[in-house]
Amino acid sequence: MLAARAAEPATPSVALAAALIDGLCDAVWLVDPDYRVLAANAAAGRLIGLPASTLLGRHVLDLLVMPEDRCFWQEVDDGGEACLDSQTLLRRIDGSTLPVLRQVQPVGWGGRCAYLVMLRDLSEQRRVENELEERLAELRATLESTADGILVIDLDGHVRTFNQTFARLWRLPPELAARPDDDELFDWMRQQVAEPLAYMRRLAQLDAAGAQATADTFGLKDGTVVERVSLPQLRRGEPVGRVFSFRDITERIEASRRIDSLAHTDALTGVANRQVLMDRLQFALARARREHAPCAVLAIDLDHFKHVNDSFGHGIGDRVLVEVAQRLTGSLREVDQVARLGSDDFTLLLNQADAATAETAARRVLGAMQRPFEVDGLRFNVTCSIGIALPLPDTDTPDDLLRRAGIALEEVKASGRGHFRFHRAADDQDGERLRSRLQLDHAMRQALPRGEFRLHYQPQVDIADGRLLGAEALIRWTDAQLGEVSPARFIPVAEESGFIVAIGDWVLRQALAQAARWYGDGADLVVSVNVSPLQFQQPGFVEGVAQVLAQAGLPGERLELELTESLLVRDAEETLQRLQALAALGVRLAIDDFGTGYSSLGYLKRFPISRLKIDRSFIKGLPGDPSDAGIVQAIVQLGRALRLEVIAEGVETDAQRAFLHGLGAQQYQGFLCAPALEVEAFNARVGLPAGAAAQWPAVRRVR
Repeated sequence: MLAARAAEPATPSVALAAALIDGLCDAVWLVDPDYRVLAANAAAGRLIGLPASTLLGRHVLDLLVMPEDRCFWQEVDDGGEACLDSQTLLRRIDGSTLPVLRQVQPVGWGGRCAYLVMLRDLSEQRRVENELEERLAELRATLESTADGILVIDLDGHVRTFNQTFARLWRLPPELAARPDDDELFDWMRQQVAEPLAYMRRLAQLDAAGAQATADTFGLKDGTVVERVSLPQLRRGEPVGRVFSFRDITERIEASRRIDSLAHTDALTGVANRQVLMDRLQFALARARREHAPCAVLAIDLDHFKHVNDSFGHGIGDRVLVEVAQRLTGSLREVDQVARLGSDDFTLLLNQADAATAETAARRVLGAMQRPFEVDGLRFNVTCSIGIALPLPDTDTPDDLLRRAGIALEEVKASGRGHFRFHRAADDQDGERLRSRLQLDHAMRQALPRGEFRLHYQPQVDIADGRLLGAEALIRWTDAQLGEVSPARFIPVAEESGFIVAIGDWVLRQALAQAARWYGDGADLVVSVNVSPLQFQQPGFVEGVAQVLAQAGLPGERLELELTESLLVRDAEETLQRLQALAALGVRLAIDDFGTGYSSLGYLKRFPISRLKIDRSFIKGLPGDPSDAGIVQAIVQLGRALRLEVIAEGVETDAQRAFLHGLGAQQYQGFLCAPALEVEAFNARVGLPAGAAAQWPAVRRVR
């Protein structure tokens, strides 16, 4: 039918219709019964991009490009007088298409049916809809990507939306998550909380909060702890609903609890740590002063616990510490406190305890520790030592009380371990000595980089003719506050703290540098340097000696290292290897203070030792003291038998020198020859002119 009809010529009524539709805002066509445009207004021309007159006579199917358009106009044919609406695409002159809303209204036309077609541009509407869809998609993606469960409700309490995190957190059944019903959803949530009544009261408070933001926490029946934040949803400044966010904070709460536990308990044993002990001790002392309720502190140290770790490993050692904590806890009353301060150090705080109560507790602890420990089939014993301190009236602080208990503990360990001891006033002198040693150690560590140490040299001479054969390097120290500090005072402290290694390295470098200068001046002498056992045992000691010799440009034969007897019996095989390596460098080796320690004749025979040095304590009584004379004679004879040189130190009189010479000793050093001197004084005393390179003369003996 559409193809069979032909276009009719315009009539005056068409002009009238064109005039009528031209004033309309929407694009309008007047279409004849054959679906050709009879009239079009200006808006229709602008919509298609051509003057309205160019549309006249064109078939509607040339202008509308949807495949469904042919069916649509067939439906118009069949619809008679009905007004039809549809959306379609309009082809513009530039080839683009435009979405439009099409409304077709049948009108009478010369006894036949024509059509008034109104077209409305949907481009802006589509743009807004697309933009809205994009924003909704972004919002949905945002809601689903957040770690929080989100629930949105309107002012009437109806559910607007929620995300999948919310569904998982509240464990919604699949059917409820797919088709949420407001009442069923809220009832499900109420069933999941651990305290439904408190939960409902809180909801009522949220309703009363209005536009205010709120936050709270609650628990679910499965143990989950939930943090809930509620914010008003506003539109143009007016509330339209409320947004709830739900966050699972169970792990955060547990972590906080663990952190709090670690802050107040020992991580391994579970007993109190130092912080808790100090707080409890502060309270106990305050109560003791206020209510005259005494307390006591027991400092406990496991005897030789290092042997457990070294023998069985730290894993078993840790399990022993856990059982020790349990035994200590079981030995106390409920009002008392067990604390672990570190490693195998435990402290007990006894409340309302006098000396008798403290002694009873100490005996219970010793009894509990006497039972053998059984771990992984291993059975062994670990004893403990206990120091006890009672507070002094109105003077003690927690630190003071712990310090005095610690001093008493050290006295127990020094006297054999395995028992207890109360702190006594006389023990404070030991504490003062300990503080003095700490201060001295600190001063030493400052002195080395400040250059406060210096070396003096004491001549070592032939006992027969007084020829200079060598010099012993001896360290000296003058402190700005302490004054001249004797080596007998600071060397033991350095050995105990380990700082002797740094001091020994400095002495070796300085002594070899001076020995190199003397060697360059033609002086034929050996420089002796003392080596502590700790320094000797350091990895790379031999390599270090070789490096310093090379840097100084000094032959190894010009260096003698003086070692203690105790070093020889420590790990004999490794000691032998190191001594042989030093001997291979040409370095001479001597045993210092021989006779004051323990030496095995077998070691002396095996080790590459070249000289024995008689300690000054045996020289002082010569020649009148028969005991000293007998000891010195035995040492000289031992040296002769082992083909070792013997040198005596501390020789102060001609009688001592003559007696030693008569026994067969080869060398000596001491005030009879000269004290330890600075380099300049040393050169002057032995008669070496400044800058000379001649043979050194015999040393004058001076009183």
